[in-house]
Amino acid sequence: MIVGVPKEIKEDEYRVSAVPAIVDSLVAAGHRVLVETGAGRGSGIDDQSYETAGATIVCSREEVYSGADMIVKVKEPMLEEYPLIREGQIIFTFFHFAASRELTQAMIDTGAVCIAYETIEEADGSLPILTPMSEVAGRMAIQEGAKYLERPMEGRGILLGGVPGVAPANVAILGGGVAGFNAAKMAAGMGANVKVLDVNLRRLRYISDVLPSNVNTIMSDLYNIRMVLRESDLVVGAVLRHGARTPVLVTREMLKLMKPRSVLVDVAVDQGGTFETTRPTTHAHPVYMEEGVVHYCVSNMPGAVAGTSTYALTNVTGRYVLDLANKGWKQALRQSPELMKGLNIAYGKVTLRAIAKLFGYSETPPERVAE
Repeated sequence: MIVGVPKEIKEDEYRVSAVPAIVDSLVAAGHRVLVETGAGRGSGIDDQSYETAGATIVCSREEVYSGADMIVKVKEPMLEEYPLIREGQIIFTFFHFAASRELTQAMIDTGAVCIAYETIEEADGSLPILTPMSEVAGRMAIQEGAKYLERPMEGRGILLGGVPGVAPANVAILGGGVAGFNAAKMAAGMGANVKVLDVNLRRLRYISDVLPSNVNTIMSDLYNIRMVLRESDLVVGAVLRHGARTPVLVTREMLKLMKPRSVLVDVAVDQGGTFETTRPTTHAHPVYMEEGVVHYCVSNMPGAVAGTSTYALTNVTGRYVLDLANKGWKQALRQSPELMKGLNIAYGKVTLRAIAKLFGYSETPPERVAE
Protein backbone atom coordinates (compact mmCIF):
# COMPACT_ATOMS: atom_id res chain seq x y z
CA MET A 1 0.00 0.00 0.00
CA ILE A 2 1.06 3.59 -0.58
CA VAL A 3 0.60 5.72 2.53
CA GLY A 4 0.50 9.52 2.29
CA VAL A 5 1.50 12.00 4.97
CA PRO A 6 0.49 15.54 3.96
CA LYS A 7 1.49 18.70 5.77
CA GLU A 8 -1.30 19.93 8.02
CA ILE A 9 -2.88 23.13 6.73
CA LYS A 10 -5.29 23.96 9.54
CA GLU A 11 -4.27 27.32 10.96
CA ASP A 12 -1.53 27.02 13.59
CA GLU A 13 -1.47 23.23 13.43
CA TYR A 14 2.10 22.07 13.94
CA ARG A 15 1.59 18.35 14.52
CA VAL A 16 2.35 15.69 11.93
CA SER A 17 0.59 12.35 11.54
CA ALA A 18 3.66 10.12 11.23
CA VAL A 19 7.14 10.19 12.74
CA PRO A 20 10.18 8.48 11.18
CA ALA A 21 9.66 5.38 13.36
CA ILE A 22 6.24 4.79 11.74
CA VAL A 23 7.73 5.30 8.28
CA ASP A 24 10.45 2.79 9.12
CA SER A 25 7.87 0.18 10.19
CA LEU A 26 5.76 0.69 7.07
CA VAL A 27 8.73 0.47 4.71
CA ALA A 28 10.03 -2.63 6.49
CA ALA A 29 6.61 -4.23 5.90
CA GLY A 30 6.86 -3.54 2.15
CA HIS A 31 4.82 -0.37 1.88
CA ARG A 32 5.72 2.95 0.30
CA VAL A 33 5.35 6.23 2.19
CA LEU A 34 4.94 9.64 0.57
CA VAL A 35 5.70 12.58 2.87
CA GLU A 36 5.02 16.15 1.80
CA THR A 37 8.09 18.31 2.17
CA GLY A 38 8.07 20.21 5.44
CA ALA A 39 5.32 18.05 6.96
CA GLY A 40 7.30 17.44 10.14
CA ARG A 41 8.92 20.83 10.52
CA GLY A 42 6.45 22.09 13.13
CA SER A 43 7.27 19.07 15.29
CA GLY A 44 11.01 19.40 14.85
CA ILE A 45 11.34 16.61 12.26
CA ASP A 46 13.18 17.42 9.04
CA ASP A 47 12.74 15.85 5.61
CA GLN A 48 16.11 14.10 5.87
CA SER A 49 14.92 12.14 8.89
CA TYR A 50 11.96 10.82 6.88
CA GLU A 51 14.18 9.98 3.91
CA THR A 52 16.58 8.09 6.17
CA ALA A 53 13.60 6.06 7.42
CA GLY A 54 12.69 5.19 3.83
CA ALA A 55 10.06 7.76 2.86
CA THR A 56 9.79 9.48 -0.49
CA ILE A 57 9.60 13.26 -0.09
CA VAL A 58 7.20 14.94 -2.53
CA CYS A 59 6.77 18.64 -3.20
CA SER A 60 3.03 19.17 -2.82
CA ARG A 61 -0.07 17.88 -1.09
CA GLU A 62 -1.54 17.20 -4.55
CA GLU A 63 1.21 14.62 -5.12
CA VAL A 64 0.53 13.03 -1.74
CA TYR A 65 -3.22 12.71 -2.31
CA SER A 66 -2.99 11.56 -5.93
CA GLY A 67 -0.36 8.94 -5.17
CA ALA A 68 -1.58 7.45 -1.90
CA ASP A 69 -4.08 4.69 -1.17
CA MET A 70 -4.34 5.86 2.45
CA ILE A 71 -3.95 9.40 3.77
CA VAL A 72 -2.89 9.68 7.40
CA LYS A 73 -3.54 13.09 8.95
CA VAL A 74 -3.91 14.78 12.31
CA LYS A 75 -6.84 17.14 11.74
CA GLU A 76 -9.92 16.91 9.55
CA PRO A 77 -9.51 17.72 5.83
CA MET A 78 -9.74 21.42 5.08
CA LEU A 79 -11.84 22.90 2.26
CA GLU A 80 -8.81 22.99 -0.06
CA GLU A 81 -8.29 19.28 0.42
CA TYR A 82 -11.84 18.15 -0.39
CA PRO A 83 -11.26 18.01 -4.18
CA LEU A 84 -8.08 15.97 -3.70
CA ILE A 85 -9.84 13.08 -1.96
CA ARG A 86 -11.12 10.32 -4.19
CA GLU A 87 -13.57 7.43 -3.95
CA GLY A 88 -12.27 4.46 -2.00
CA GLN A 89 -9.29 6.35 -0.60
CA ILE A 90 -8.75 5.73 3.13
CA ILE A 91 -8.60 8.89 5.23
CA PHE A 92 -7.39 8.18 8.75
CA THR A 93 -7.50 11.22 11.04
CA PHE A 94 -9.43 13.17 13.66
CA PHE A 95 -12.72 14.09 11.96
CA HIS A 96 -15.09 15.28 14.71
CA PHE A 97 -17.96 15.14 12.22
CA ALA A 98 -20.50 16.19 14.84
CA ALA A 99 -19.10 19.72 14.73
CA SER A 100 -19.60 20.19 10.97
CA ARG A 101 -22.39 19.13 8.66
CA GLU A 102 -20.39 20.66 5.78
CA LEU A 103 -17.42 18.37 6.41
CA THR A 104 -19.73 15.37 6.83
CA GLN A 105 -21.47 16.01 3.52
CA ALA A 106 -18.17 16.68 1.75
CA MET A 107 -16.75 13.32 2.85
CA ILE A 108 -19.97 11.57 1.84
CA ASP A 109 -19.67 13.16 -1.59
CA THR A 110 -16.05 12.04 -2.06
CA GLY A 111 -16.89 8.36 -1.53
CA ALA A 112 -13.81 8.03 0.68
CA VAL A 113 -13.39 5.61 3.57
CA CYS A 114 -13.28 7.84 6.65
CA ILE A 115 -11.86 6.24 9.78
CA ALA A 116 -11.91 8.63 12.73
CA TYR A 117 -9.31 8.54 15.47
CA GLU A 118 -11.78 9.80 18.04
CA THR A 119 -14.32 6.96 17.75
CA ILE A 120 -11.90 4.03 17.90
CA GLU A 121 -12.90 2.33 21.13
CA GLU A 122 -11.37 -0.53 23.09
CA ALA A 123 -13.41 -3.24 24.82
CA ASP A 124 -13.28 -1.42 28.17
CA GLY A 125 -14.80 1.70 26.62
CA SER A 126 -11.55 3.67 26.50
CA LEU A 127 -10.63 5.76 23.46
CA PRO A 128 -6.96 4.94 22.79
CA ILE A 129 -6.19 7.64 20.22
CA LEU A 130 -8.28 10.41 21.73
CA THR A 131 -6.88 9.79 25.22
CA PRO A 132 -3.35 11.23 24.79
CA MET A 133 -4.70 14.34 23.06
CA SER A 134 -7.26 14.77 25.84
CA GLU A 135 -4.42 14.52 28.34
CA VAL A 136 -2.56 17.28 26.53
CA ALA A 137 -5.66 19.46 26.09
CA GLY A 138 -6.71 19.06 29.72
CA ARG A 139 -3.32 20.14 30.99
CA MET A 140 -3.17 23.00 28.50
CA ALA A 141 -6.62 24.19 29.57
CA ILE A 142 -5.22 25.18 32.96
CA GLN A 143 -2.00 26.58 31.51
CA GLU A 144 -3.96 28.79 29.11
CA GLY A 145 -6.69 29.58 31.61
CA ALA A 146 -4.11 30.80 34.11
CA LYS A 147 -2.55 33.02 31.46
CA TYR A 148 -5.83 34.58 30.39
CA LEU A 149 -6.78 35.32 33.98
CA GLU A 150 -3.96 37.86 33.89
CA ARG A 151 -5.21 41.44 33.62
CA PRO A 152 -3.20 42.32 30.46
CA MET A 153 -5.00 39.39 28.81
CA GLU A 154 -8.38 40.90 29.81
CA GLY A 155 -8.80 38.51 32.73
CA ARG A 156 -9.53 39.25 36.38
CA GLY A 157 -5.89 39.73 37.32
CA ILE A 158 -5.78 36.66 39.55
CA LEU A 159 -2.89 34.29 40.20
CA LEU A 160 -4.29 30.78 40.00
CA GLY A 161 -2.56 29.51 43.13
CA GLY A 162 -2.72 32.71 45.14
CA VAL A 163 0.05 33.56 47.66
CA PRO A 164 0.24 33.43 51.46
CA GLY A 165 -2.41 35.79 52.77
CA VAL A 166 -4.33 35.91 49.46
CA ALA A 167 -6.79 33.18 48.48
CA PRO A 168 -6.19 31.12 45.33
CA ALA A 169 -8.52 31.14 42.33
CA ASN A 170 -11.62 28.96 42.11
CA VAL A 171 -11.61 26.55 39.18
CA ALA A 172 -14.61 24.53 38.01
CA ILE A 173 -14.21 21.64 35.58
CA LEU A 174 -17.29 20.34 33.79
CA GLY A 175 -16.58 16.70 33.05
CA GLY A 176 -14.39 14.23 34.90
CA GLY A 177 -13.10 12.21 31.94
CA VAL A 178 -9.52 12.17 30.69
CA ALA A 179 -9.37 15.88 29.83
CA GLY A 180 -11.20 16.93 32.98
CA PHE A 181 -9.06 14.73 35.20
CA ASN A 182 -5.86 16.14 33.73
CA ALA A 183 -7.17 19.68 34.07
CA ALA A 184 -8.02 19.04 37.72
CA LYS A 185 -4.61 17.53 38.36
CA MET A 186 -2.83 20.57 36.91
CA ALA A 187 -5.06 23.12 38.65
CA ALA A 188 -4.63 21.33 41.97
CA GLY A 189 -0.87 21.24 41.52
CA MET A 190 -0.86 25.01 41.00
CA GLY A 191 -2.73 25.45 44.29
CA ALA A 192 -6.20 26.44 43.03
CA ASN A 193 -9.47 25.51 44.71
CA VAL A 194 -10.87 22.96 42.26
CA LYS A 195 -14.36 21.55 41.75
CA VAL A 196 -14.99 18.72 39.29
CA LEU A 197 -18.56 18.10 38.13
CA ASP A 198 -19.69 14.89 36.46
CA VAL A 199 -22.81 12.72 36.23
CA ASN A 200 -20.88 9.53 36.97
CA LEU A 201 -20.57 8.94 40.72
CA ARG A 202 -18.07 6.14 40.24
CA ARG A 203 -15.81 8.53 38.35
CA LEU A 204 -16.23 11.20 41.00
CA ARG A 205 -15.26 8.69 43.71
CA TYR A 206 -12.11 7.82 41.78
CA ILE A 207 -11.16 11.47 41.34
CA SER A 208 -11.80 12.12 45.03
CA ASP A 209 -9.60 9.17 45.97
CA VAL A 210 -6.57 9.96 43.80
CA LEU A 211 -6.39 13.77 43.66
CA PRO A 212 -5.36 16.02 46.57
CA SER A 213 -7.66 17.63 49.09
CA ASN A 214 -7.98 20.92 47.21
CA VAL A 215 -10.06 19.02 44.61
CA ASN A 216 -13.73 18.55 45.47
CA THR A 217 -16.24 16.56 43.44
CA ILE A 218 -19.85 17.55 42.79
CA MET A 219 -22.69 15.83 40.99
CA SER A 220 -23.34 17.64 37.73
CA ASP A 221 -26.81 19.12 37.38
CA LEU A 222 -28.13 22.54 36.44
CA TYR A 223 -28.40 23.70 40.04
CA ASN A 224 -24.80 22.81 40.84
CA ILE A 225 -23.49 24.20 37.55
CA ARG A 226 -25.12 27.54 38.31
CA MET A 227 -23.62 27.44 41.80
CA VAL A 228 -20.06 26.94 40.58
CA LEU A 229 -20.43 29.50 37.80
CA ARG A 230 -21.16 32.18 40.40
CA GLU A 231 -18.00 31.51 42.38
CA SER A 232 -15.50 30.41 39.70
CA ASP A 233 -12.70 32.44 38.19
CA LEU A 234 -11.90 29.76 35.60
CA VAL A 235 -14.32 27.21 34.11
CA VAL A 236 -13.14 24.36 31.88
CA GLY A 237 -15.59 22.57 29.59
CA ALA A 238 -14.39 18.98 29.26
CA VAL A 239 -17.51 16.95 28.46
CA LEU A 240 -17.38 14.21 25.83
CA ARG A 241 -20.08 12.21 24.12
CA HIS A 242 -18.58 9.48 22.01
CA GLY A 243 -18.90 10.53 18.36
CA ALA A 244 -21.78 12.90 19.08
CA ARG A 245 -22.16 16.60 19.65
CA THR A 246 -21.16 17.81 23.10
CA PRO A 247 -24.20 18.82 25.18
CA VAL A 248 -24.49 22.53 25.91
CA LEU A 249 -24.33 22.78 29.70
CA VAL A 250 -23.89 26.54 30.04
CA THR A 251 -26.27 28.89 28.24
CA ARG A 252 -25.69 32.54 27.44
CA GLU A 253 -28.04 33.50 30.26
CA MET A 254 -26.02 31.43 32.71
CA LEU A 255 -22.87 33.34 31.78
CA LYS A 256 -24.43 36.40 33.40
CA LEU A 257 -23.99 34.65 36.76
CA MET A 258 -20.22 34.73 36.38
CA LYS A 259 -17.77 37.30 37.68
CA PRO A 260 -16.69 39.95 35.15
CA ARG A 261 -13.53 38.93 33.25
CA SER A 262 -13.59 35.35 34.45
CA VAL A 263 -12.33 32.81 31.93
CA LEU A 264 -13.90 29.87 30.08
CA VAL A 265 -11.76 27.26 28.32
CA ASP A 266 -13.75 24.90 26.10
CA VAL A 267 -11.77 21.71 25.49
CA ALA A 268 -14.87 20.27 23.80
CA VAL A 269 -14.96 22.86 21.01
CA ASP A 270 -14.02 20.17 18.44
CA GLN A 271 -17.33 18.45 19.14
CA GLY A 272 -19.45 21.60 19.19
CA GLY A 273 -18.64 22.96 22.65
CA THR A 274 -19.87 22.90 26.23
CA PHE A 275 -20.98 26.55 26.23
CA GLU A 276 -23.72 28.06 24.10
CA THR A 277 -21.38 30.94 23.30
CA THR A 278 -18.54 28.71 22.07
CA ARG A 279 -17.16 29.35 18.60
CA PRO A 280 -13.87 27.90 17.31
CA THR A 281 -10.78 30.09 17.58
CA THR A 282 -7.13 29.70 16.59
CA HIS A 283 -3.81 29.95 18.38
CA ALA A 284 -3.20 33.24 16.57
CA HIS A 285 -6.50 34.68 17.84
CA PRO A 286 -7.46 32.42 20.75
CA VAL A 287 -9.92 34.48 22.80
CA TYR A 288 -12.99 36.66 22.58
CA MET A 289 -15.40 38.24 25.06
CA GLU A 290 -19.06 37.30 25.48
CA GLU A 291 -21.21 38.62 28.33
CA GLY A 292 -18.08 40.02 29.98
CA VAL A 293 -16.41 36.58 30.11
CA VAL A 294 -13.16 35.67 28.34
CA HIS A 295 -13.64 32.63 26.04
CA TYR A 296 -10.68 30.47 24.99
CA CYS A 297 -11.98 28.04 22.36
CA VAL A 298 -9.00 26.93 20.27
CA SER A 299 -10.06 23.92 18.25
CA ASN A 300 -6.62 22.28 18.06
CA MET A 301 -5.10 23.00 21.45
CA PRO A 302 -2.48 20.20 21.32
CA GLY A 303 -1.15 21.64 18.06
CA ALA A 304 0.60 24.38 20.04
CA VAL A 305 2.84 21.81 21.74
CA ALA A 306 3.54 19.66 18.72
CA GLY A 307 6.92 18.55 20.02
CA THR A 308 5.02 16.67 22.72
CA SER A 309 1.67 15.92 21.16
CA THR A 310 2.94 14.52 17.83
CA TYR A 311 4.79 11.78 19.67
CA ALA A 312 1.96 11.19 22.13
CA LEU A 313 -0.43 10.79 19.19
CA THR A 314 1.76 8.60 16.99
CA ASN A 315 2.63 6.34 19.92
CA VAL A 316 -0.92 5.02 19.56
CA THR A 317 -1.80 5.59 15.89
CA GLY A 318 1.23 3.73 14.54
CA ARG A 319 -0.09 0.24 15.12
CA TYR A 320 -3.42 1.05 13.49
CA VAL A 321 -1.73 2.58 10.44
CA LEU A 322 0.41 -0.53 10.04
CA ASP A 323 -2.60 -2.81 10.49
CA LEU A 324 -4.63 -0.96 7.86
CA ALA A 325 -1.70 -1.01 5.43
CA ASN A 326 -0.87 -4.69 5.97
CA LYS A 327 -4.42 -6.05 5.79
CA GLY A 328 -6.39 -3.47 3.85
CA TRP A 329 -9.14 -1.56 5.60
CA LYS A 330 -11.90 -4.17 5.28
CA GLN A 331 -9.93 -7.07 6.74
CA ALA A 332 -8.34 -4.84 9.39
CA LEU A 333 -11.77 -3.67 10.55
CA ARG A 334 -13.29 -7.16 10.50
CA GLN A 335 -10.49 -8.45 12.70
CA SER A 336 -10.51 -5.48 15.09
CA PRO A 337 -13.76 -4.50 16.84
CA GLU A 338 -12.08 -1.36 18.16
CA LEU A 339 -11.02 -0.27 14.66
CA MET A 340 -14.49 -1.11 13.31
CA LYS A 341 -15.90 1.54 15.64
CA GLY A 342 -13.63 4.07 13.98
CA LEU A 343 -15.44 3.79 10.64
CA ASN A 344 -17.68 6.84 10.27
CA ILE A 345 -18.31 7.13 6.52
CA ALA A 346 -17.52 4.83 3.59
CA TYR A 347 -18.47 5.02 -0.08
CA GLY A 348 -21.07 7.68 0.62
CA LYS A 349 -22.70 5.79 3.49
CA VAL A 350 -22.79 7.04 7.08
CA THR A 351 -21.82 4.22 9.44
CA LEU A 352 -21.70 6.07 12.76
CA ARG A 353 -25.11 6.17 14.40
CA ALA A 354 -24.53 9.42 16.30
CA ILE A 355 -23.73 11.31 13.09
CA ALA A 356 -26.60 9.78 11.13
CA LYS A 357 -29.00 10.75 13.90
CA LEU A 358 -27.59 14.25 14.34
CA PHE A 359 -27.75 15.21 10.67
CA GLY A 360 -30.66 13.06 9.52
CA TYR A 361 -28.78 10.58 7.31
CA SER A 362 -29.63 6.93 6.86
CA GLU A 363 -27.39 4.68 8.92
CA THR A 364 -25.54 1.75 7.42
CA PRO A 365 -23.92 -0.66 9.91
CA PRO A 366 -20.13 -0.54 9.52
CA GLU A 367 -19.97 -4.35 9.43
CA ARG A 368 -22.06 -4.33 6.26
CA VAL A 369 -19.79 -1.84 4.49
CA ALA A 370 -16.67 -3.81 5.51
CA GLU A 371 -17.96 -7.14 4.19
